[in-house]
Amino acid sequence: MHLPSSLMTMKTTTLSESPSRSMSGVKSDSNSFEAVECVTSSPALPEEERRLRRKFDFFLLPPLTFMYLCNALDKGNVGNAKTDGWDKDIHLIGNQYYLLVMIFYVPFCLFGTPISLLVKRFSAARILPLMMIGFGLMSLFAGLAKNFSEIFAIRFFLGIFEAPMLPGVVFYLSTFYKRNELASRVGLFYAAASIAGAFSGLIAFGVFHIESSKYHAWQFLFWIEGAGTVFFAVFAFFWLPRSPASWKLLSEREKAIANSRMLADSSVVVDERLDIRDAFRPFKDPMYWIWALISLSFGVPLASVNNFLPQIVASLGYSTIKTNLLTVAPNVVGTVALLLLTFSSDYCRERSIHICIPLATALIGFIILGSIDVLEHRHLAYFACFLLTCGAFAPSVLVSAWYSNNTPSESRRAVVAAVMVAIANSSGLISTNVFRAKDEPKYVPALATSAAFGGFCLILVASMGGYMRMENRRRNKEQGIEITASDISTEALGEGPRSSAFRYMY
Repeated sequence: MHLPSSLMTMKTTTLSESPSRSMSGVKSDSNSFEAVECVTSSPALPEEERRLRRKFDFFLLPPLTFMYLCNALDKGNVGNAKTDGWDKDIHLIGNQYYLLVMIFYVPFCLFGTPISLLVKRFSAARILPLMMIGFGLMSLFAGLAKNFSEIFAIRFFLGIFEAPMLPGVVFYLSTFYKRNELASRVGLFYAAASIAGAFSGLIAFGVFHIESSKYHAWQFLFWIEGAGTVFFAVFAFFWLPRSPASWKLLSEREKAIANSRMLADSSVVVDERLDIRDAFRPFKDPMYWIWALISLSFGVPLASVNNFLPQIVASLGYSTIKTNLLTVAPNVVGTVALLLLTFSSDYCRERSIHICIPLATALIGFIILGSIDVLEHRHLAYFACFLLTCGAFAPSVLVSAWYSNNTPSESRRAVVAAVMVAIANSSGLISTNVFRAKDEPKYVPALATSAAFGGFCLILVASMGGYMRMENRRRNKEQGIEITASDISTEALGEGPRSSAFRYMY
């Protein structure tokens, strides 16, 4: 079979190839993988790759996962605190609780992109632990806040410190893992957020049994979670490597293999120097604006479940302690569904169908809750809570992997992740504004709104997945070949979709 000259660069990258090769105009840091000399001219053996991947899995994923667990706990603990009367103890009235949930999303959206640029410039391994110390301190201060004004300020700064966590880690992992490994690893990391709902319910269940004449039980909840966050952030700052090239746990051979892997199936250039003007260039492509709409639309049901699941369960008429306990099972099942979908997505090298499945599941759950009398059909309503968690968590991870997989430039990938996550976070403003005190306990308008956004997202994802499949077939037909995204070395894709060699990972 004769290939066009633009397609001659297939998956042939070996350890003998120079890691500094790049497309024109792309710069690489002097302290990057260019400094890594290949210790042998032989290509990496499958067993060597497996050992390196296991080392990443063992030494990177657990600390990152625990970091995000702390992030999710400190962000969502007000929901558990409210079930213990926190809102009454600090004299919240009317919609003030919902304003406190909402205000978090304003800085969360505004500061995510600029701080994520710092993550690209100075490494996630340094910036993210510093941000973690910040949001841990905010949780500690929340235990001392006595009124609406104080907790309002705390929630605002909490949004700033937590803003870069998800895009920062997605980008960070994309510099260690190949495209068909990314979703499952982000899924394991993101599972901490979904399991946090269960974990926070268990913590709250235990903490709310503490009896003290001086402090409220919800104060201990804030202090325990905040102190654990600060302590672990210090450990993470000294543990996480800035990049594979600077990681002391890797041999020179392993560093060379890591470099070769990224050039073959992740990045155009490894450790690319940040060029802000070039980094925002993907947004000239209409495809990224569709991804922005997808991020906005899946974010509404996600924020609804993350922020208001305890209130949805409480609407079933259970006691405070039992309500917190009943949030555990749906979050655990949702986490299992998240992991199954992300691992399946990586195994199949497919994204769009795997996103549509959970979107449809959550849509059914919202429709059930909004259309029945939850007190009369308590068991059906509780089953619908499982549908919500099974459907709400996975799209965030899979969409993040989807646009990252189709953005081979590191700088562009960092900015795209930051902007998309900020847009997804902005949907929290929609969710918190439709969950209103006057609609308690059924929240029918909020459930209908979440269902509408989920349905819209389902249509967008299905349409984009179909377009990518047709475009890949069109390019194969025009060029007289039959290849997929996995057949092309990402090192050759500096022009992105404008390159004739480019194939979408759909």
